[in-house]
Amino acid sequence: MKKYILFSILFVSFYAHASHNAKWTLDSCINYALTHNVEVRQRINAARQGELAVTEAKDRVLPNLSGYGSQNFSFGRGLTADNTYANRNTSSFSVGAQLSVPLFQGLRVVRSVKYAETSLKALVEQSEAIKDDVAINVMAAFLQALYSREALGVARTSLGISKDELRRREILLESGKIPELDLYEARAQVSRDELTVVNAQNDSVMALLDLTNLLDIDNDGSFDILPLQDDHLPMPSLEEVWTNMQMANHTLRAAVIRRQAAGENVELAKTGYIPTLSFNAGLGTNYYKTSGFQNENFSAQMRHNFSKSLGFSLNIPIFDGFSTRNSISRARLEELNADLDLDNTRQQLYKTISTAHAQAVAAGSKEKASEAAVENTKAAFDAMTVKYDNGRANATEYEKAKADYINALADRLQASYERQLRIRILRHYNGNLGF
Repeated sequence: MKKYILFSILFVSFYAHASHNAKWTLDSCINYALTHNVEVRQRINAARQGELAVTEAKDRVLPNLSGYGSQNFSFGRGLTADNTYANRNTSSFSVGAQLSVPLFQGLRVVRSVKYAETSLKALVEQSEAIKDDVAINVMAAFLQALYSREALGVARTSLGISKDELRRREILLESGKIPELDLYEARAQVSRDELTVVNAQNDSVMALLDLTNLLDIDNDGSFDILPLQDDHLPMPSLEEVWTNMQMANHTLRAAVIRRQAAGENVELAKTGYIPTLSFNAGLGTNYYKTSGFQNENFSAQMRHNFSKSLGFSLNIPIFDGFSTRNSISRARLEELNADLDLDNTRQQLYKTISTAHAQAVAAGSKEKASEAAVENTKAAFDAMTVKYDNGRANATEYEKAKADYINALADRLQASYERQLRIRILRHYNGNLGF
């Protein structure tokens, strides 16, 4: 499984690197970000640390085995067995091993494992929740880049109309049908539209730069994106999204699991009141030499001084300076905070989807109204152009009709992308595949 995951990551990295000069789709941008985003990778490492915590909790039931060895020397006067002092030099050597087996640890191990496993589930859900946030951020940046590009197209359309009108006025001025002031106004409008195009170009470049920053890739000017394949996705109902979110949303599931882990932590803290029992065993031997006395040789002493020990150790907590009581109180406060965090998460998520749903509905209504406005302002602008060419309207009226038409195009474009973004957010929270 690990080899498969590694191969998939390498394949995506290679494919993304090879396609830097190709146009990116929304799905390819999101998939790349989920693989390379720093925060996602940090959450994955946090989940791995949670796995280690589970392993450590389980390992606490294992025995402890240790060996020891020591060599000591003593010089000068010392107390003898006759309760007198004498100058003697002594040396001693000891070696052995000790074994400690936990027989009963007051349910601490069992509850520690349970708490660690629940905490691991929360970390996994948090990792998936970060992926959801990254996907939505990339989706918003991608649509913003598409919107900026089409807004540039609207600005260029306005500039093209202004240039055509400038050429017409130059001809009309030569024939004496308009005053020279109208020509100056047309030139000024071309300059204003050229500035608008420059600003729109800068906005488009910055939007692509924001997207590449989210993807953590270098934008050398070759990065480009493809338009959406389907810009009329069906919008799920608010009730449907909320129902599915309560069952499958990773942010909410993480909050629920953290609340469960907080309750288990309270039970873990209570184990401080429960006695513990352990089994201990040891074996060892030593060698001792004193100057002025006849001592057995090393091998004989090591053989004769060999000892073994067995025993049980019972620890009954009577008073621990209120340490356990304070730990329980602290755990209960954490449980209360987890309750509040869960309630707040539910409220924020419902606020998010209800706002997105309302914005999607409003944007859809605005888009329909804008479509009618585009048709009407286009017809009014065409009629105004005819009237102006025939001298029945002035330049101010003409420019106002043109501005109304261009504003209607911009409003329709903005409403369209607002609707697409909000619907995709709702579909993402609803668990729909694709973006």
